[in-house]
Formats: sequence, structure tokens, C-alpha cells
Amino acid sequence: MSKSLVTFVGMAHPWMCDVMGHMNVRHYAAMFDDASFQILGHIAGQETHAGSQIGWADVRTEIDYRHETKAGSLLTIRSHVVKVGRSSISFEQVMSGSLDDIVHASSRTTSVRFDLAARSSVALDEPMRERAAALLVE
Repeated sequence: MSKSLVTFVGMAHPWMCDVMGHMNVRHYAAMFDDASFQILGHIAGQETHAGSQIGWADVRTEIDYRHETKAGSLLTIRSHVVKVGRSSISFEQVMSGSLDDIVHASSRTTSVRFDLAARSSVALDEPMRERAAALLVE
């Protein structure tokens, strides 16, 4: 996928694994969350700085677990946009083995641009739409 962006590189540490010996779902969620800050930051640009009154609110996330992730697994998440709405971005993130490219999990999230003071959605501006379109995979 040429339009995907590498948004996370890490590993499954032993302390992330449950009694069955594989990475617990809470750590998949954390890795996908870290990756989402990267893709949304690339779309929002400088707006993401600390102290900004505009942020993002995730309104839907769905994760598919496809391959067992054991301690020591090296992982890379690549993200791309699947839909651009008036005030929202839907994106997919694919977690794969860094060395073997086996897909361990994928996530689809819809996040709404959000005014933190007014507590309401804010329309995406044109530069954001253009940056999102550059990452769009249909």
C-alpha cells in the first residue's frame, strides 16, 4: 500500500503477555492508539500542539485479531485513511510482523475533529482534507 504511513514500530514485551503466553488485548489497543496520534497528527498538522482547543474524539473502533503475538515479536503498524467526512476521518491500521510481514491485527477507527471547549464537532478544513486524501485507500 503506497498510501499507507508507518505510524508505530515496537515490540511485544514479556510483561505485555497474559497467562496464555500471547500479547493481551489491552496492549494491542494501546499500540493502535499511539499509531492513531501519528496519522491524525499528519492530517491535522500544527493544530495538534499542546494547549490547542481542537482535538480528536474517537467514536468507533473495531479490532480484528488475526495472528497470535508472542513475547519478542517485532511489530510495525501502517495506517491509511478509508473515508473523509465533514468533521471525521475513518482510518485503518494494520499491525504486522516487522520481519515477516504477517498480519497480527487490524483496526478501523472513526475519529471526529472536536472543539474541546464547546464540546462539539468541528468541520475539517481544506488543508486537512488534502492531507487526508493523500493517505486515502479505497
